[in-house]
Amino acid sequence: MPRMLDVSEDVRAEIGDEEADRLLVGDNSPGSYDCTSCRTPGDSETERTSTVLFIGEETAVLAFAHASCIPSQVVKVAEDQLQGAVRSITGADPRPTATGGEQAVLGVTSGLVLIDNQLHPALVVEPTGPIARPGSAGEEDEFLPLLAEQGFQPAGDLGQPPGTLSGWSVLLAMGQLHAILQPGTGGGTPVAWWQAHQPLQVTSDWRAAANKSRTVLVFAAPVGSIGQQPREDLLRDALDKAAADGRLVAAAMPLAGT
Repeated sequence: MPRMLDVSEDVRAEIGDEEADRLLVGDNSPGSYDCTSCRTPGDSETERTSTVLFIGEETAVLAFAHASCIPSQVVKVAEDQLQGAVRSITGADPRPTATGGEQAVLGVTSGLVLIDNQLHPALVVEPTGPIARPGSAGEEDEFLPLLAEQGFQPAGDLGQPPGTLSGWSVLLAMGQLHAILQPGTGGGTPVAWWQAHQPLQVTSDWRAAANKSRTVLVFAAPVGSIGQQPREDLLRDALDKAAADGRLVAAAMPLAGT
């Protein structure tokens, strides 16, 4: 049965006319799928569906999304990040555990941070509650110690950008924020440390700065340190205060995707 698939010219050029035509007539394409954008179920027999091709230097992965979420397009991802991107698409989401035992929710805010007279694209991560060490009774907030063990550095002030954290990256696809990836067990295939339930919009200025520098600064603070700030100047003030209080860690991460 023919599928209601959209295959862009860019995707067709990558997979070839023969494969594209097979997809359009219902061969090699799913009936039902989990949308790569909003992570909810879709059905290519009853609703318009976009083909989204994630490609690295040597490999490629074809995914599907509601056409109402994102158009059909090619998304280029560094080869060593491709498997991490796939895991984030398919829903692998190993998050810390809150002290109460429930799954912690990590809030992420994007903004431009001025450091040494240069605007840097930044993400600020703050949990909704205290974070317990896995397997512990969970009475103390271990969020910053856990991140320090991963290589995040204390941010005593914001006078200079933090160092790069090896193996971590920020996944941007279709101009939207999808995930923060961390190394897998033993430094293996990256997995999603934080996964957007729905891709987060970023400003055009943020996206332009990230695509130019190919680096994103990631700041993290315990619950109650930053809060939801409506403006970037207020976000910077909250970051400065958290840094002065010793409640801020940071790392620079390469940008994966576009």
